[in-house]
Parts: sequence; structure tokens; C-alpha cells
Amino acid sequence: MEVRESGVKVRGSAAGQTGERGGATVCLLAVGLAFVMVGLFGAAVGAARTARQQARVAADFGALAGAGQALLGEPAACGRAAEITAANGGRLLACRLDGLDVLVTAEVAVTPLPGLARVASATARAGPVRG
Repeated sequence: MEVRESGVKVRGSAAGQTGERGGATVCLLAVGLAFVMVGLFGAAVGAARTARQQARVAADFGALAGAGQALLGEPAACGRAAEITAANGGRLLACRLDGLDVLVTAEVAVTPLPGLARVASATARAGPVRG
């Protein structure tokens, strides 16, 4: 449709329209998507760090609990370590008695993003003070 106003030829339904309709919307959507991706990445990193810390805590407490039972032998020490590790959200991977020291390895499963499962593990040692 062409409309003549004061000798000027105008195309389109309104004066001043250009062929760049919707360009800013696409740019805004791209920036929004970038923010969402950065947020998801930050959340995944935070979840992994939290799982690593939880594995450390579970291993530390499991080793301390096992060291308290070290005089009763490896089955008693590792049994107690497994109980305390599980109570702290971990799973006992390995436990061994080295003299009166107990070495415990614990793991914690984490799903930082849907469909992405990882495992954080930590090892701790506890025993009597030497000096």
C-alpha cells in the first residue's frame, strides 16, 4: 500500500518503519539465554563443591569414629566408621586399620545438572596422638 503525504512516498502501514522488525527481541533473548547458561554452570560448580566438602566431612567423622574402636579390631572399627559415614550422607568405599590408625575413604554422589551424575570422594586418617 502506498500513501502520499506532502509529496513523500511512504511504504508500509505506518511512516518511519524499517525492515529491522524484531532484531532487538532476538538480541535480548540471546543475552537472556547466556545469563541462564552462566547461572546453570554456577549452580553445577556449587553443587560439586558442596559434595566434595560433604565427602570430606563424612570421611573425617568416619575415621574418628573408627579410631575410637581401633582397640577392638578392624571389623569393629570399620563397622563403626561405616555407620558414621552413612549418617553424614556418604558411603564407605574403603576402610583399613594401620596399627591404631584408621584410614577411611568415603564418597558422596551428586547430580549437579539433570542427567549428569558425579561422585566426590575423600580420604581421612585418624588415630592416637604421637609425640
